[in-house]
Amino acid sequence: MKKEKNENLIAQNKKAHHDYFIKETYEAGIALTGTEIKSVRARRINLRDGYVQIINGSAFLENVHISEYKQGNRYNHEPLRSRRLLLHKKELARLAKDQSALGIAIIPLKVYLKHGFAKVLIGVGQGKKKYDKRETIKKRDQEREIRRQYKI
Repeated sequence: MKKEKNENLIAQNKKAHHDYFIKETYEAGIALTGTEIKSVRARRINLRDGYVQIINGSAFLENVHISEYKQGNRYNHEPLRSRRLLLHKKELARLAKDQSALGIAIIPLKVYLKHGFAKVLIGVGQGKKKYDKRETIKKRDQEREIRRQYKI
């Protein structure tokens, strides 16, 4: 995905790239209530344990914590409720097919504002084994060492 100038990053799931090989990414809108969007704009969102589930042809963002809005009084939202994702039918069909495969997870990678609307970048990822994670860390350290030597 290309970065645009209007893209305003709100939250990022850094652990996702450590735990999964990300094969494909999709951009989806999120159906939020009034107090939820205000909390998102205040950067009060946590993606760490979140995942996407396809139920009856609709995608839902599960286990993503959006804190209650401080000035929300009785109209506040529930922090861990399911939130519907807005995707095209073809994308939903592809995600449903991917979700049915063994070892594949659909996870949120980033939440950002685009033209005033909250968007989430979701990734189709395959879980890494422990040795894969070690390999990734080793490769990153080697690249850092090479950059450091060229810098001197």
